[in-house]
Amino acid sequence: MKYITLGVSQVPAIGLGTYKLQGAVAIDVIRKAIAIGYRHIDTAQLYENEKEVGEAIQTSGVPRDEIFLTTKIWPSNLHEDRFMRSLEESLRKLRTDHVDLLLIHWPHQQLLIEDYMPRLMMAQQAGLAKEIGVSNFNISQLKTALKTGAGVVTNQVEFHPWINQTKLHGWMQEHQLPLTAYCPLGQGRFMTDQKLIEIAAIYLRSPAQIILRWLMQKENILAIPKSVNTHRLIENINVFDFDLSAEEMQMIDAWRLENQRVVGTQAGARWD
Repeated sequence: MKYITLGVSQVPAIGLGTYKLQGAVAIDVIRKAIAIGYRHIDTAQLYENEKEVGEAIQTSGVPRDEIFLTTKIWPSNLHEDRFMRSLEESLRKLRTDHVDLLLIHWPHQQLLIEDYMPRLMMAQQAGLAKEIGVSNFNISQLKTALKTGAGVVTNQVEFHPWINQTKLHGWMQEHQLPLTAYCPLGQGRFMTDQKLIEIAAIYLRSPAQIILRWLMQKENILAIPKSVNTHRLIENINVFDFDLSAEEMQMIDAWRLENQRVVGTQAGARWD
């Protein structure tokens, strides 16, 4: 496994995404993932599965301090009177006294970044979050967040070969800010791409493994793919015993020109 430094933490570069995992299925998948070897689990208030994540971790047989756990504060909870209360509720559901990484899920559409970043820092200072960061921030928003003095350790954004995040990724690399890739497999939308299938055939790997290997060969990138299939969970974490050539890396890099996003802003959700 490759590890990425986030603040003072060494974090597995491949974790488990849990978006849309709920109920008994979520508990079963997360337990299986931990048994396979996953030690980086990502959730959020929006996902409405923090309770299941907490139960799966607590009953996995693996000590809590061996798992890097992330959750995210939803924009409607960024107000001063809701932030800490919502975080404490998340911790109760997760059955833990702290998370290893606490993120702002999306920049608020009305509140100033300068207003709510200090609340994130307060959560860290109170010991409720070991590391803090943001998600879905653009370069301008990142600059504003960093100016508040917050020790942002990552920005979690949609990142896969078919989206053009060149400017954001380049700026983050210049500032030594690791990027966490959600939807690293494009939610499976591109797995039948003929170019991808041809590369996978060369290495006798799955298309998903080729994409995850492409990510792992880049500097300072973490990925949180999701799957409910045990075989694919195993495949997704086993991408460290082969290397793509420089030419193949460049070929995959070029697919970003298609610039296809699979996740939009949560326009229909509550932001107030």
